[in-house]
Amino acid sequence: MKPVQKIVAVGVVCILAVSSLAPPAAFGITVKEEEDMSRQMMALIYKYFDIVDDPAVVTYVNNIGNRILSALPPQPFKYRFYVIKEDVYNAFATPAGHIFVYTGLLDAMEEEEELAGILGHEIAHVYCRHISQKIERSKRIGMATLAGIAAGILMGLGGAGEAGSAVTMGSMAAGQSAELSYSRENETQADQVGLKFITEAGYSVSGLLKILKKIRSKTWFGSDQVPTYLMTHPAVEDRIAYIASWLENYNRKSKPIPLVNQEAFKRVHTRVETRYGDEQTVLNKLKDDVARNPQDPLAHYRYGLILARVGKRQEAIEQIRIALTKRAFDPYILKDLGRIYFLDGQFPQALKTLKSAGGMIPDDPECLFYIGRTQMELGDLADASDNLLKLVRQHPDFTPAYYFLGQSLGQQQQLGDAHYYLGVFYLRKRDFKNAKIQLKQALKHPQSDERQKKINDWLGTMNGKDKEQAKSGG
Repeated sequence: MKPVQKIVAVGVVCILAVSSLAPPAAFGITVKEEEDMSRQMMALIYKYFDIVDDPAVVTYVNNIGNRILSALPPQPFKYRFYVIKEDVYNAFATPAGHIFVYTGLLDAMEEEEELAGILGHEIAHVYCRHISQKIERSKRIGMATLAGIAAGILMGLGGAGEAGSAVTMGSMAAGQSAELSYSRENETQADQVGLKFITEAGYSVSGLLKILKKIRSKTWFGSDQVPTYLMTHPAVEDRIAYIASWLENYNRKSKPIPLVNQEAFKRVHTRVETRYGDEQTVLNKLKDDVARNPQDPLAHYRYGLILARVGKRQEAIEQIRIALTKRAFDPYILKDLGRIYFLDGQFPQALKTLKSAGGMIPDDPECLFYIGRTQMELGDLADASDNLLKLVRQHPDFTPAYYFLGQSLGQQQQLGDAHYYLGVFYLRKRDFKNAKIQLKQALKHPQSDERQKKINDWLGTMNGKDKEQAKSGG
């Protein structure tokens, strides 16, 4: 795809994302219209952004979001939370409650309250129907013109130069651009409502204040990037002052809320940093951490993880063994040691280590995943299939498991099931071409009535997508 085309498409995503900043109106689009718009948005987002499908990270973020949602009255749609792999300080909400946070912003956080603060603010935008009201006012512009406005705003902020001038906004579009500008009033309302949700969920508002100050301190822009949080969420200085005042007043009246669930946050933060951060930057940083804190087992653990990522597996194993001398019964460190043994081809040692970790965290999806994969490598296909099937039943969002389950079943000549699970894998990866191939092959083998209906429904939906793309020239 040409850079300008991509910028235009991403621009559509951006402008609808920041539609949560529009001033409230008496009414907006209907819930059904909002859900239809969200499906279009999600297709664009999955096409142009790298969505993290790591269940440890995604499940954690969803757990925090759902804890905040428990403070809300019944909602017209189901909220979902996603992570985008990009080193950017940003977060946004789309129509119908799809909320995104970037790995760059997650990596900047030091405690769970900071994440809760960001999610609470985005939930408040959706709750106040800012998104639906912005779309209602923009509907008359038309999607093509809206894309042009969005791209113009995006490239103007990003300094894209010639690429920016390639999209010309007509007089009508320019006249409508004011309707797409960001609103301080929306931010104020989202903070007021969000602070209530956050505290009712048992979180300290100090986390939101801390992360806003960090965002303010990092004001860099790139020519081809989605706008940073400062661009999409205006009046950060006013917001910081308001939240600080609110927090001071709250603490005078009530006992401050203690920090919560820090161990879970630290595990996820370590994962985000070592698996999705810039390799060389993280490697240098964690090497320095070990030099400064040689007695800290977690410093050795984190350094070992990034060493494994860059292919230095023997050094990684040494570092993680050092960590285990002081945290011998930490199942998560043990699990990662088993994973690195697997990656290094030491399959018997990997299986022994992973099973030891699995005894302490029997439902951990990644532990089950690597036990299954190690058993495949050792030729124990029946046990591998059993473990991978258990995994997809307990953790249906663990997408890679479907692929290896299909492979293990195929090697056992259980072809109907093999094609089915491979089809599910490609369907979840939105690779509809290969999904259709595998699911059609699955139908050539005996299937239960329920599964046959499910496959036919999926094929019908994918054929519908093909027709829509053909009509639009996509």
